[in-house]
Amino acid sequence: MSILRKSRLGVVAFAALALAACAPATMVDRGGYVADTQYHARSTDSRIRFLVEHYTQGDEPTALEELTRENVSAHYLVPVHPPMRDGKPVVLQLVPEAQRAWHAGVSEWQGTTELNAASIGIENVNPGPLDNLQATSQATQEGSLPREWAPWPPDQVAAIIALSKDIVTRYGIAPTRVVGHSDIAPQRKIDPGPLFPWKQLYEAGVGAWPDDATVKADLAGRAPDAPADVLGLQTKLARYGYEVPTDGVLDARTRRVFAAFQMHFRPRDYSGTPDAETDAIAQALLDKYVDRTTPAPAGANETAP
Repeated sequence: MSILRKSRLGVVAFAALALAACAPATMVDRGGYVADTQYHARSTDSRIRFLVEHYTQGDEPTALEELTRENVSAHYLVPVHPPMRDGKPVVLQLVPEAQRAWHAGVSEWQGTTELNAASIGIENVNPGPLDNLQATSQATQEGSLPREWAPWPPDQVAAIIALSKDIVTRYGIAPTRVVGHSDIAPQRKIDPGPLFPWKQLYEAGVGAWPDDATVKADLAGRAPDAPADVLGLQTKLARYGYEVPTDGVLDARTRRVFAAFQMHFRPRDYSGTPDAETDAIAQALLDKYVDRTTPAPAGANETAP
């Protein structure tokens, strides 16, 4: 090739590079077409609107094996004692946040039923109940719950808080949409259990928690263990987000919902009994996070903030 031809090719190549450099940054070459990204629609929001906390009910190797095979997955797995790197806990990301993970199953919260499509799921390594697992499953179906649970180590709690706070901050997830598996599927799930550090998460800026003064005011002089109206409590929990009948019947289905709520917000007693303290806690949460003047649902959930 002649020196002159080489020179001409060099000029052409330089011109092409210069032209590309001058192209607007909003022009994105995607191979078969160019996308102009200069315009931005306002009517949009994130796919991710909920954060769901779980426990693995097993050790880390077992959880990893299960979560990396077919039909079940979660976005993150938090070890029981996370290793540290540069002074920060290391958690395992198993699914990109932009993709759906299969962690919620048949569930409902605030009227949303396809929670896998709208949430990030965090599996936390924890054995859960210390009872025999088969007996625990049977007891749950019969309406009773285990009394002995595995603790949550402080270093794991710190990692859960750091991860959860990052997620809710980046996606603007509302406090009432940070939930446990038992909240969204109370008829079949009891994780992450009554020892899960919900209040510590709240104190770090993650999730919801009732104010003590409001709970006291909403007790209105009632003894904490005084009976509460079943329909009234059903209605409050339905307004907050639970999938629960609003028929005034205290059957096993309703008891499981009451127990799930108590495990989250009143873990010292999660028998599923509708007492005045549970009723006051539910009202305090509505006072704090849901417009109190919003009409109660007639057998259907209402989407809360």
